[in-house]
Parts: sequence; structure tokens; C-alpha cells
Amino acid sequence: MSDILFRTVRVIDPSQDLDLVGNFLVRNGRVADWGALVDTPDGAIEIDGTDCVLAPGLVDMRADLGEPGGDYRETIASAALAAAAGGITSVATLPDTRPAIDDPALVRQMRARGEETGSLSILPYAAVTRGCAGEEMAEIGLLREAGAVAFTDGARAIASARMMRLALAYARGFGATIVQHPEDPSLAAGGAATSGELATRLGLPSIPAAAEAILVARDIRLAELTGGTLHFAHVSTAEALDLIRTAKQRGLNITCDTAPPYFDLNETAIGAYRTYAKLSPPLRADSDRQAVVAALADGTIDAIASDHQPRDADDKRLPFAQAAAGGTGLATLLGVTLAQVHGGKLSMSQAIALLTSRPARILGSTAGTLQRGAPADLCLFHPERAWQVESGELPGQAQNTPFDGRAMEGKVIGTWKAGTRVFGA
Repeated sequence: MSDILFRTVRVIDPSQDLDLVGNFLVRNGRVADWGALVDTPDGAIEIDGTDCVLAPGLVDMRADLGEPGGDYRETIASAALAAAAGGITSVATLPDTRPAIDDPALVRQMRARGEETGSLSILPYAAVTRGCAGEEMAEIGLLREAGAVAFTDGARAIASARMMRLALAYARGFGATIVQHPEDPSLAAGGAATSGELATRLGLPSIPAAAEAILVARDIRLAELTGGTLHFAHVSTAEALDLIRTAKQRGLNITCDTAPPYFDLNETAIGAYRTYAKLSPPLRADSDRQAVVAALADGTIDAIASDHQPRDADDKRLPFAQAAAGGTGLATLLGVTLAQVHGGKLSMSQAIALLTSRPARILGSTAGTLQRGAPADLCLFHPERAWQVESGELPGQAQNTPFDGRAMEGKVIGTWKAGTRVFGA
């Protein structure tokens, strides 16, 4: 494997508080050195990094990759292509597949399938309950031993307070985290949009925004009761974020993430029944969007995840209320996040941390760093290069993006996995 030298590149690694302009050397697939004095070894591949940023490969902590059981929506191979184009080299995958990831052999299989792509490490979540059905707890200890990074029922909330209490208490014994989809199912059932004037005007069955905060409040109390470690996924409302912020100030073991639609879009994006913008949780009022932006800046939100949910075209070509919820997010994760940098809401280092070191820490992963000796999982991007999202032209199989037509500023130039280039623009 040839050495690689990136010349005159801005190197950002929040895991080491590193932000410098200089040269960056990769040797034998691992990070070797960086700095102004690093020179070109004989036979090295040289890459001009002028005006570009070199960061750790992105760590996406929430994605549905289709397999197993959803190959018609997307395959692991096609998702790996989209991830590489988005600068993502590690991804935590949801377990509510067919079959559900509730068996140790399936956890090991998911990790192996990631290795087979040669470009993407799969960090599998395992199910909290068998079949993600919410009735009987899965074998958390065995699943953890097999390599599950955390436990969740995916897009299904753990509705039973008793089950959540048991899961938090049991997972604590294995040093494991429970990840919750924070939406009270009894309030969300049959809903398609956030309750309010827009949903009423469009005649859509609605979900009160409070459905999120109600479950967050319950689960914070259960985390306090058990001493368990709890993570809330795709948080989207000001009320829920206030609860999480207060819980963190009290020292509870609670973290959360959000996804780009919840800080870049609001409920008006559903327009005249635009099903590509039908998501779960649904898009919110602009006041909630602004609260998400503020929570990213003040550290209440620990990570930004793609919340990638591939859907078949036929699942979206239905009346809004019947269409499947979900949007793709792998290829657009970085670009949408950088809009917050360009808008002055986040620094570049804050944005990169939310996409690399901070999600890696929550998942207990060694990814998301440029430490010397670490595998050279790298994302090289030009922060100001413009491009436009076009459904049908995105890498990968699934095309159901809520950002269709969106102008982006910030483009991935290259992605490397263990020193091997797996994407180049």
C-alpha cells in the first residue's frame, strides 16, 4: 500500500482538539504524522488539499440500510456507496429489520457484511425486545458480547414503562446504552404531520409535538430510577430538549442526537402533500427547528445522525397520510450540517465533532479520530464547493430525499477507508 501525503490541508480532529493547516501523512493504511514539517516519502501519492478540510471519516449513529429483509428498498452494498460519497466510514444500523437483529449470530453477520463492502464499518444496534415487538426482552448480555454497540427497537418506541425500566437496569450491568425513539405511540398512532394550523388546513391526521416530550420525561425518570444509560434519537422539539438539558445538568447518564431535517427544515416543507418530506418524527414548527439549532450550539445535542430511512418509490407514491415515513440522509449528512457553519451557528470544529468523535464516544467505538496509529478513515471535503441535491441522481439505490432541489455548499472530495480510497469526486 502506497503512502499518501495530503499537502497544505486544514486538518480537524476534535478528539484531539486538532485544527491546523499543514501536511498529513498516511502510511500502511494508518495515520502516521501531520504538521508543517512533514515531507513526502519516496513513492508517496500526493494530494493537494488547498482550501479543503481533512477530517476523520464520519460516524453516523443512526441508519437503516435495508438489509436484512428490505433489499427492495436498499442493500448494504448500495448504502455503502452512498455513505462513501457522504464521507461516512462507520455507521450504526437499526435492528428493526426482517428478521430483527435479536440474535448474536445476526449481530456478527452485520459486522461481517460491513467488512465485505471494503468501505464501511457497520456498528450494529441490537433489539431491546425480541422481534422489536416490545413484549419480551432480548438476550442483552449475549448480544453485547457478540458486538452490539447499543440496544434499541429502532423506529418503534419502547412503549411499556415496565419494559423500559427493566431494559435500563439490565443493560447497566453490561455497560450498555438503551436508545429510544421518543414518541408516545398512543399519541402518534395514525398521525402524519405535527398538530397545528398546517396539518388542520391540509386535513392530515396529526401527532401532537408533546408526544415526544411526554416519553422523554418518562424515560428520564426511569433512567434516574435505575442508574441506566439512555440515549434519545432524532430529538426534534424544544420541550424535549429542555427536559434533556435539565437532566444533563443533574448529572444523569443521558445523551441525544438529532438529524439534519430537524435543524434545516420545518413543517412547511411538506408543502402540498410532498411525501418525500414525510418523516418520523414529523417535521416541526420553525420555533422547534430554532431550538434544535440552539441545542446543537450549546452542547445539549451530542451528535448529528443521518437518520437514513430508504423507501421504495411506490411507498412514497401514495396519499400523504398513507405514504411511508422516512428520508435518505447518507449523501447529504455533511452538506446540510455545514449550512450551520456557513450560517454562523456552529464552528467547523463543533460540526465535525457532532459527526465524528462525539457519536463514536456514545457508541464506544474507536472510530472518529486521526490519532497517530489509528486506521486512516478519512473524509476530505471542500467546505465551499456548491452542488445541488437531485432525487434520482444521488449515489445508492434509495432516492427519497427530503432535500430534493436543495442547494448545498460543502462537497466531499474523497473518502478513505483504512488508507484505501473508496470515493473520489
